[in-house]
Amino acid sequence: MEDRNLTIADIAQELGVSKTTVSRAMSGKGRIGEETRKRVQEYVEAHHYSPNVVAKGLAQNKTFNLGLVLPGDYHIVELPFFQKCMMGISRTASAAGYDVLLSMVTADKITQLKRAVTNRKIDGAILTRTLADDAPMRYLQENGVPFVAIGSTEDVHAVQIDNDHRGACRELTGRLLDDGIRSLALIGGREEYIVTRNRLRGFEAAFEERADWKGSRRIFLNIDDEREVEKIVDSLLEERVACIVCMDDFLCGCVLNVMQTKRIAVPEQMQVVSFYDSSMLANRIPSVTSIRFDVEELGRKACGLLLQMLEGEEVKGRTLLGYEVRMRESTKRCP
Repeated sequence: MEDRNLTIADIAQELGVSKTTVSRAMSGKGRIGEETRKRVQEYVEAHHYSPNVVAKGLAQNKTFNLGLVLPGDYHIVELPFFQKCMMGISRTASAAGYDVLLSMVTADKITQLKRAVTNRKIDGAILTRTLADDAPMRYLQENGVPFVAIGSTEDVHAVQIDNDHRGACRELTGRLLDDGIRSLALIGGREEYIVTRNRLRGFEAAFEERADWKGSRRIFLNIDDEREVEKIVDSLLEERVACIVCMDDFLCGCVLNVMQTKRIAVPEQMQVVSFYDSSMLANRIPSVTSIRFDVEELGRKACGLLLQMLEGEEVKGRTLLGYEVRMRESTKRCP
């Protein structure tokens, strides 16, 4: 028989042992005599046998698939974040012999995720967004599926990995205040997203650390429409606010578009900042002061944590990755 068609059953018949004995000898698990183990391993090496993934999965009760849970309601400008994150996850999974199965969910519809779990298509999952009321996370916990959450959560039982959004936003806001800004406004997205809450906490922490700061600040949350942004910008221009801080690059892009339409010069007439960096902002004229996070590393490390969990290893409950504040032309400062 040709080596490429060799099966566990063939090896067992040739050596006069059971298929279970062959599986145990190759996996190194289970009770088996050392002499038998050595005889099986020598035969396997001599015939260049490699079990296919399906057979290996059946033997180890694994699918060798990881579930990647993406929000079905993401905005188009968020796509680069998820693409980079997926790249880090896919490369790490592939190197470990795993494939990635995508599931799209929303806050109230997790049908694809349920189907993947019910049909035993995945060994574990990675959530790419955390919510205050997190149905996907709750479902995975109830069904005993190992998972890692990309983002922060107050659930102490969830393994989570995130960038230090609070520290980053605190540092950038502090730099603005130390540079003499005396009036600024924050425009943010939906409060149900934990990342929105963490960025808000960082923004407010900068003021708490500067009790002697004298000035005015305004906060607008749950903004996800360009028309809403335009109304807010109009009011801030009338009030002569010095700086608009945006929680993400979508909102920042909306603000810059309004400024361009109204011929408002940035930074001469209004400074603009984003709490999230993207190539879109770096390539704007003027380039926008923002915070850079290594999203691909976030994906790599999230996948690495999940793989450790699947191997039965203990992992940290919470991991925070770093950031880089990039001061650019939109605040009259260059790197």
